Amino acid sequence: QVQLEESGGGLVQAGGSLRLSCAASGRTLSRYATGWFRQPPGKERVFVAAISWSGGNTNYADSVKGRFTISRDNAKNMVYLQMNSLKPEDTAVYYCAAKHTIVPGTGDVAFWGQGTQVTVSS
Repeated sequence: QVQLEESGGGLVQAGGSLRLSCAASGRTLSRYATGWFRQPPGKERVFVAAISWSGGNTNYADSVKGRFTISRDNAKNMVYLQMNSLKPEDTAVYYCAAKHTIVPGTGDVAFWGQGTQVTVSS
């Protein structure tokens, strides 16, 4: 089992930045690729970004390319999502997930975090 806990969400103005963190406990997160997903109000949960277990490969949704950066520190069992140039449409609950590949989608997610709210005001 891997327990995941997100932090770093909050309220920010459009154009601002936030850094989300995902802390893992239990089994080491380095055995898994890790992804970030988001669920806007009243909508489905969608893929945002993913990083391979080694950190050598990443994948991003088109909507966040060039603005968001995913990274990880396996020594600390942590994964991060740096979000810059935030837009109101980025408002959502953001979830961290341990998964088996960096392919977009939830089909290979092994564990989910509880989520952290990000609200971007215009």
